Amino acid sequence: MEQAIIDQTIKALERNHFEVYLANDRQKARDIFFQEIFDKIKPTTISWGDSETMKATGILSEIKQRPDCILIRTFQDGYSRVQKTYWRRQALLADLFVTGTNALTRQGQLVNVDMVGNRVAGITFGPEHVVLFIGTNKITDNIEQAMERIRTIAAPLNAIRHPHLHTPCQTTRTCMNCQSTDRLCNTWTITEKSLPQKRIKIILINESLGL
Repeated sequence: MEQAIIDQTIKALERNHFEVYLANDRQKARDIFFQEIFDKIKPTTISWGDSETMKATGILSEIKQRPDCILIRTFQDGYSRVQKTYWRRQALLADLFVTGTNALTRQGQLVNVDMVGNRVAGITFGPEHVVLFIGTNKITDNIEQAMERIRTIAAPLNAIRHPHLHTPCQTTRTCMNCQSTDRLCNTWTITEKSLPQKRIKIILINESLGL
């Protein structure tokens, strides 16, 4: 990604009241998270939304080792649908919610699509602090390109990594605007600005990460 595009995107995000950090790689992103954010806000309750970029930083393994942190686990083997729903709701009360985004525009807008809605709900409302890990490969020129990226890259790849689901995009590798009961693209969100200011903190990683 060209540095000029990265710089433009960061300036746009800051104008939109996001708090932004730039990391050269995932290890630096991890360092920024703990040294510049986590140790300052000192969260007690923490939860997360599914994100391959966030997982690539390895932050969860370290958080799980901290005895002063309570993890609200929404991803747990053996959970019934009722249990999953309960804990996803509890996650909205967390001090800190960490996840990623499907796309980011050069105008500083976050564009996301969700199957259930718990991830985008955590971004938009509820947790006191939100940290998003975003690879520079997610940067697009505008909202239209962001939505196209999601339809042709992020959503199909996400469906493929969940083989228990059955959607046409797993075969076609592009959105078919399907009627499947397993459809992943149910709730779209565009986050123009962070309110309260700097509630959403973004660690932009100069790597190609995530879906």
